[in-house]
Amino acid sequence: MIDSVLLIAFGGPTSRAEIRPFLENVTRGRSIPPERLEEVARHYEQMPGGRSPLRELTQRQAAALRAGLERAGLTLPVHVGMRNWHPYLHEALGEMAASGARRALGIILSSLRTEASWDRYQRDVAEARARVPGAPEVVYAPEWRDHRLFTEAVADRASAALEEIPRERRAWAPLVFTAHSVPLPMADASPYVAELTESAVRVASLIRHKRWSIAYQSRSGSPRDAWLEPDIGDVIRSLANDGERDLVVVPIGFVCDHVEVLYDLDVRARAIADEHSVRLHRATTLNDHPKFVELLVELVTEHAGS
Repeated sequence: MIDSVLLIAFGGPTSRAEIRPFLENVTRGRSIPPERLEEVARHYEQMPGGRSPLRELTQRQAAALRAGLERAGLTLPVHVGMRNWHPYLHEALGEMAASGARRALGIILSSLRTEASWDRYQRDVAEARARVPGAPEVVYAPEWRDHRLFTEAVADRASAALEEIPRERRAWAPLVFTAHSVPLPMADASPYVAELTESAVRVASLIRHKRWSIAYQSRSGSPRDAWLEPDIGDVIRSLANDGERDLVVVPIGFVCDHVEVLYDLDVRARAIADEHSVRLHRATTLNDHPKFVELLVELVTEHAGS
C-alpha cells in the first residue's frame, strides 16, 4: 500500500544564474560542443525572467493532484523530484523519508517511452534512493499515454488551437503532432515512434480531423548522427510550398510548456512560419488541464490499496 506520491520530471533553471549550471548537469558525460551549450543557454535567456517554467508548472500539477485526491477521499502527500535541478530526486526522497514515507507511487511525467525517458528516470531514482538513508521504496505507475483522459486532454488543447483558424479553412488545416527527436538507435530500441503514432491517431480520431502528420523537434547532438525526422522546420517549409496558410502544431510529446516548447516552437518554428507566410497556431501542452489532473488522480487511486 502506498503512503505518498512522487512526480518525476526533468527539471529546469529558475533564474538566469542557474541556466549554465543546469545545462552542465544535463550534458555531463556527453560530448556536446561548448558553442552548442551556449546557444541553448541563449534560448533560456530569451524566456521571461531568463527561466524555465517547468518547475512551477510541475508544482501546479502536484497541487492539483493533491486537491483531486482529497476530493476523492484520499489524503496523500504529493512530492516533486527532478532529474537535473532542484528539487533533485534525492532532495525529494530525503524530505519524504523525514516525513515517514515508506512506499511511494512514482509517476514519470513523460508520455512516450525511450531509454532516455522511462529507463533513465528509474535508474536515477534508484541512485537517489541509495544516497538517502531510509528512503521510501518507489513503485511505478504504468504508462498512461493510451489512457482515455490523456487523449481527451490533448484533443481539447488541439481543438482550441484549431478554433483560431477561420471556419472555412479549419477542416483541412494541417495538424502536426510533435515530440522530441531522439537518435535513431534509441528510437529503434524502444516503442517511441509507435506510441507517438498511436497517440496521434487517437487524438485526430477523437476530434475527427482527417489531415494530420508527425514531426520532431528539439534535436541536439552531432549533425553527423542520424536522428528521427522530419524536423518541424522542414515540415513548415514543405507545407508553405504547397500553399498552406495555416498550421496547427500539437506538442503531444510534452506535458509542460517548458523551454523546448516555448523556444523551439514559439520562437524558432514560428519564425520559419512567418518567413513563409504561414500562420502557426500552437496548442498549449497539458500543464494542469483538468482531464490530465483527473488522469493522475486515477493512477494514484488505482494503486492506493494495492
